[in-house]
Amino acid sequence: MPIEKPKKQELIKEFQEHQKDTGSPEVQIALLTERINASTQHLKTFTKDFSARRGLLKMVGKRRRLLDYLKKKEPESYQKLIKKLKIRK
Repeated sequence: MPIEKPKKQELIKEFQEHQKDTGSPEVQIALLTERINASTQHLKTFTKDFSARRGLLKMVGKRRRLLDYLKKKEPESYQKLIKKLKIRK
């Protein structure tokens, strides 16, 4: 499920490090978190949508890898990000 353009731009603006930053781990994690939340809501309604469930699990795995990378490279940025996004770890 794609994120609506205004919401996506708002997330990028909130988490970017500089003006043209769209691919830093912080931005990618924020966008994945938004998509994960939307897929979770979808699956609460459509419990038998197994392709959506598989996509959700792939997104969670990708976010997990990005979080592990960020934790290893920039621990203070990692802590700020999980508090801001309310991700439990």
